[in-house]
Amino acid sequence: MQIDQPMFDAKAWKLTVQQQDLTARARDIGQNKFADRAADYDTRAAFPTENYNDLFDANLMGICIPKDAGGEGADFLTYALTAAEIGRYCGATALTWNMHVCSTLWSGLLSDDLEMDSATRALHIKNRGVHYQRILEQRAIYSQPFSEGGAAAAGTTAFATVAHKVPGGWRVNGKKIFASLAGHANYYGVLCTETSDEITELSRRNTTYLAIPATAAGVSVEGPWDPVGMRGTVSRTLIFKDVFVPQDATLMPPGIYFQAAKRWPHMFMTLTPSYMGIAQAAYDFTVNYLRGEVEGTGPVKRRQFATKQIAVAQMRIMLEQTKSIWFQAMSEACANPSKDQLLRAWTAQYTTMENANEIAQLAIRTCGGQSMLKSLPLERLYRDSRCGSLMLPWTSELCLDMLGKGCLYEPGESDE
Repeated sequence: MQIDQPMFDAKAWKLTVQQQDLTARARDIGQNKFADRAADYDTRAAFPTENYNDLFDANLMGICIPKDAGGEGADFLTYALTAAEIGRYCGATALTWNMHVCSTLWSGLLSDDLEMDSATRALHIKNRGVHYQRILEQRAIYSQPFSEGGAAAAGTTAFATVAHKVPGGWRVNGKKIFASLAGHANYYGVLCTETSDEITELSRRNTTYLAIPATAAGVSVEGPWDPVGMRGTVSRTLIFKDVFVPQDATLMPPGIYFQAAKRWPHMFMTLTPSYMGIAQAAYDFTVNYLRGEVEGTGPVKRRQFATKQIAVAQMRIMLEQTKSIWFQAMSEACANPSKDQLLRAWTAQYTTMENANEIAQLAIRTCGGQSMLKSLPLERLYRDSRCGSLMLPWTSELCLDMLGKGCLYEPGESDE
């Protein structure tokens, strides 16, 4: 079997040694293992358990855990490049892996850039070490249920899931919908609004981020899972009913998530690598198909037709445009980005999510009728890619809204 070339050439994109190593690991297990399993997970809407075993074996489950805690210590761009290579072979695995990795990325690299007093930071470092060791030593899988069906996931209202302060910890009540890894994660990293006997009003400023054990009393998973795409994410509904969570369960100290959402907005771009990988996969398949190199489709070459050549040219242009702005935005991720950097992040998010599906559409039209068969990956890539524009908190619609306002208004300006 021919070995796939990197999505981002090391010399052309000036990748570090670490970036080359981690992306190579992802590409190896992706091409040799994930690709063959993807259709089965999709057909059964089943969680990719075997893929997670491979991710643990490749030491990629701790990719964003700091090196001094035993992880790989990958930065934001390095993680994104690695996730894109996984998305190239199984979009659902890349998307769910992102939910796991964010528990370590947010509690690690992001939190290190945020303001805390010395006592809070010391306690945070101690608490996050508990989560890191679970992952590295016990092979624990974390998830990150976000949506609730309201405006909280878009950042405009407080989360309805409430963590009420009690002696020794919190009592959590609420639900999360589209909760990826539901029933398969060992811990659910849940964003809640903290309340107490004295503070009962729900406020975004009081958001807390807690790791709730899947086995805790009061945790349940409900509802079916039969979506059009990203079927292997198994994003069922999570219910929390009077779930006790101890003090050391915090992934971020209370109130720090609110600061992160304001000061580290690129944190909401971590869904894009999955779709960057899908776009690359749709293009790769089309080239191989037209060259007569796809197994099971016969040694018939279709590359000599001008209509096919023009279509592939259009796909390549769109792919290069997407990769360029995506790479630039990911490389700029930092605390307190400039206005231009934030506008570019929204632009990159919109471009990646929309172009992934457009490239998949072009691929199907160019390859023709066979591409709609489930024996080939294109129809799955198309269905998976269609989901990207719907992903909160930065859906395509919200990106357009934020971009339009951001281009025309400076912070604090109004027409009053």
